[in-house]
Amino acid sequence: MTEDAPQLDPAVGPVGLTRQLCDIASVSGDEQGIADAIECLLRDAPHLSVTRDGDTLVARTELGRARRVIIAGHLDTVPINGNLPVEDRLDEVDGAPVIWGRGTVDMKAGVAVQLALALELTEPPVDLSWVWYDHEEVASELNGLGRALRHAPELFDADFAILGEPTNGGIEGGCNGTLRARVSTTGKRAHSARSWMGVDAIHRMAPLLQRLADYRAETVAVDGLDYREGLNAVRISGGVAGNVIPDRCDVEVNYRFAPSRSAAEAVAFIERFFADADEVEIVDLAPGARPGLQAELAQSLVRAVGRAPVAKVGWTDVSRFSALGIPAVNLGPGDPSLAHADDERVPVAQIESVHRALRAWLSAQH
Repeated sequence: MTEDAPQLDPAVGPVGLTRQLCDIASVSGDEQGIADAIECLLRDAPHLSVTRDGDTLVARTELGRARRVIIAGHLDTVPINGNLPVEDRLDEVDGAPVIWGRGTVDMKAGVAVQLALALELTEPPVDLSWVWYDHEEVASELNGLGRALRHAPELFDADFAILGEPTNGGIEGGCNGTLRARVSTTGKRAHSARSWMGVDAIHRMAPLLQRLADYRAETVAVDGLDYREGLNAVRISGGVAGNVIPDRCDVEVNYRFAPSRSAAEAVAFIERFFADADEVEIVDLAPGARPGLQAELAQSLVRAVGRAPVAKVGWTDVSRFSALGIPAVNLGPGDPSLAHADDERVPVAQIESVHRALRAWLSAQH
């Protein structure tokens, strides 16, 4: 922790902390300053035992309670684009106060709620593990939560977990799995003036692309929630020069699969789907997570929030908790459809309502 760490003022509450946290540089790879600022507050809290792994922080109560809950959130954002420092604005539709700027939705408002509660709840009826981690918005192998789980798994024993990803203040159960594959066709180079002497790898890719365009993804019901899948080409490359028949074409495909499917089943599906490709290489794979709503702690949280849960669209780190056998849900302020958008903005009322709901729920768990 550096001596010149940015300063945070917990007296301003979760709304004020959202503003302060957003204005600290924290694009993926640059989380040291924000981790330092949070650590400064945590080290002054006598009820918390603090462990740091890189720019990941784990703050735990050690009260000997019968149950333990993890509440986690990531510190990094995608790159800014003229949308910092944050601004206080009024929503264009309903005129309600919002905080506008990069990170407000994904996910500094959730981090601010966590930080406020971590400092406020000095003697909770359940033991609490608060986790703030780095490198969520980049490649999975860099993820700070995954790294901390590998380095100190004993810090993550728990009965239930909440990830503060944006959910509009409701509960989103589980998440889809995600797979990326590089699908390749090959050919034979030739001068384009004598194209009949070669085999065009880009042309050979055409039927595979058409198959993707024609595919209609399923909506799969898992434990009462509906998960919409997706299978799409997201990147393509090929070609040698303007007068050369290309001998290779690569398409990167992203498959979002329901949590009822295992990672192995997702791989098998992709390999069958592209059985006529020359090469299929899996370049990224993360399993999904079932909703986690059958646990008693989850059911009581649903009652406290007062809204019916829905499925999480996309992948989140609840998958890491689910893989450990810990039921986990997503719950945080902010509209997830605004995550990474240039006009990212979070309603002040949602920050306050999530803070109230979590505080009331945590205070009632005996």
